[in-house]
Amino acid sequence: MWIWFQKGGVIMYLILFSSIVALAIFIERMWQLYCAKINTANFMADISKTIRENRIKEAVDICSRTGGPVANILKAGILKHDRSRAEIRETIEDAGIHEVPELEKNIGVLATIAHISPLLGLLGTVLGMVKAFQVIQEKAVAFNPVNPGDLAGGIWEALITTVAGLAVAIPTFVAYNFLVSRVETIVLDMERSSTELINILSQRQG
Repeated sequence: MWIWFQKGGVIMYLILFSSIVALAIFIERMWQLYCAKINTANFMADISKTIRENRIKEAVDICSRTGGPVANILKAGILKHDRSRAEIRETIEDAGIHEVPELEKNIGVLATIAHISPLLGLLGTVLGMVKAFQVIQEKAVAFNPVNPGDLAGGIWEALITTVAGLAVAIPTFVAYNFLVSRVETIVLDMERSSTELINILSQRQG
């Protein structure tokens, strides 16, 4: 395996670096999204009960203890419990503007790696082909016979980078789509929970 890696040339180091970055981002994002995910149904049941019993401070404390994007935006809304429905909604939306980018942090880098890895592999292959044909030209100038082994050896070495690039790009693209779906799930929970909270606070004011 190491011999193959060396035959791929400098481009293989770039592809290896890309794979390490992609793996590090995936692990970090998975951990952050795991921490951000909560049981929204149970959480909203507790919040709803405390607000209807007029225990606003306790509702805020529950949000502080729970943490995560859903709890953070609801905390912002609860702190404005005595304001109008429009003001509460605006406060929650402002809080969401700060929370969503944190969920999406560095995910775009995975998409970039998934796109450039095959291109790096193709670049390595092209450079390898250039070297292979240079060898053929040198032999032709020196009137040395060019056998199929010379051409085949140069070509398979050149194709190593393409294989490596695709091997990095495919799992990275899958990881990117998986993380995007997880973020969308959390954002949907945020939207549903915020709407429910606004309705609860509006009913309480009424």
